[in-house]
Amino acid sequence: MSKGGKSDQEEGEENMAAWLLGLNTLKIQPFKLPPLGPHDVRVGMKAVGICGSDVHFSRLADYVVKEPMVIGHECAGIIEETGSEVKDLVPGDRVALEPGISFWRCDLCKEGRYNLCPDMKFFGLPPFHGSLARQIVHPAYLCFKLPDNVSLEAGALCEPLSVAVHACRRGNISPETNVLVMGAGPIGLVTLLAARAFGAPRIVNVDVDGNRLSVAKELGADGVVKVSTNMQDIPKEVETICYVMGAKVDVSFDCAGLSKTMSTALSVTRAGGKVCLVGLGHNEMTVPLTPAAARIYCREVDVIGVFRYKNTWPLCIELLRSGKIDVKPLITHRFGFSQKEIEEAFETSAGGGNAIKVMFNL
Repeated sequence: MSKGGKSDQEEGEENMAAWLLGLNTLKIQPFKLPPLGPHDVRVGMKAVGICGSDVHFSRLADYVVKEPMVIGHECAGIIEETGSEVKDLVPGDRVALEPGISFWRCDLCKEGRYNLCPDMKFFGLPPFHGSLARQIVHPAYLCFKLPDNVSLEAGALCEPLSVAVHACRRGNISPETNVLVMGAGPIGLVTLLAARAFGAPRIVNVDVDGNRLSVAKELGADGVVKVSTNMQDIPKEVETICYVMGAKVDVSFDCAGLSKTMSTALSVTRAGGKVCLVGLGHNEMTVPLTPAAARIYCREVDVIGVFRYKNTWPLCIELLRSGKIDVKPLITHRFGFSQKEIEEAFETSAGGGNAIKVMFNL
């Protein structure tokens, strides 16, 4: 046994991971783990979700992935070994993993805004390997114990939920805040759940997909509005959104990050309100400058960026433990960890349809 704790896993067992080798080319192959440092833990992965960025990298690998890498960053698992200086985790503990390792020496980290660290090493963000593997090594301080009533799948979804929690903090959501959520994909839906948990009295969700809006309604949206992709429809749709809200929109969350969604959010948000950019659907966003500037300047609509998260896992776990948030309905598809299944899982996630969150059970 090492100086830290160690599970009874068979010595010499080869670690396997899902590698992105090129455009739409995923393959399960060996993944050699780094040495276990004194403050690290080795975690057996049990639940890993597919994020839109994972699909994005697989479809644009020739442009953003310069060499083969392991993908995945929404994850939870079981501690199998601990480093010699790890005191608060032991083999057998079920944990959710925060995927970003900050540098902790830059000014932003010193200010407490470590999510903006320019030198962050983030699971599955080129060139750093991700967590869709049988085992990974990670700093112990980024592994958070799960209560008995929180499943490993729910633990994996602490990652997208963290985005929503950070967004709600940035937007100062409270029982006095009426919320508009643009987009009913995974991030839009967890933002809906988080805004409700933060006390928002009225939440309206907007999307182009009627099926996803049905899910939003089931998850507690007070109203839903189906919109088009046509910029010319914005004035009419703003009227509809205001009617369905039945009150002024205090904070809008753009969880799609498209030209039209941002233009709509700027148009519908009340004077003195906030527009939070949570998602980024395209590399470029075109917003009519004069109307947008008038909203921002003359009516003091604050535009707020939301980048990942900071210090969110404890709150996410508490929201799950207490039952204030239930993420289970978001998981629409489950797959095992075989070559055929990883290919099917990514096709399912990329294909849209009725897929919301696709989960691997390892």
